[in-house]
Amino acid sequence: MDFHRVGTLVEIPEGELRAYDLPAGRVAIAHVENELFALGDECTHEGCSLAEGEIDDVKDTVVCPCHASEFDLRNGEPIEGPAEDPVPVYTVRVEDGWVEVGPLVGE
Repeated sequence: MDFHRVGTLVEIPEGELRAYDLPAGRVAIAHVENELFALGDECTHEGCSLAEGEIDDVKDTVVCPCHASEFDLRNGEPIEGPAEDPVPVYTVRVEDGWVEVGPLVGE
């Protein structure tokens, strides 16, 4: 997968999440303490949108709005809640102010 431009860094305020549609599926991008994280937007428990959840910037996690499953932003692993499977994590970068999402981490 090549990198896909999704929007500008300004469109993803610090401490917030935004969802974008990519050829690989819907991706949630989190902006936490000047760092970006990109993960699959669908909670592995019941498919709710993680972009509608909350960021815990102390633990670097996102909390699903439906049943409070909590996922590590760095590796997609579930930390708490009913979800048992991780969400996919994508490479993300900023080029000239544009946020670009690339392949799955490790590919």
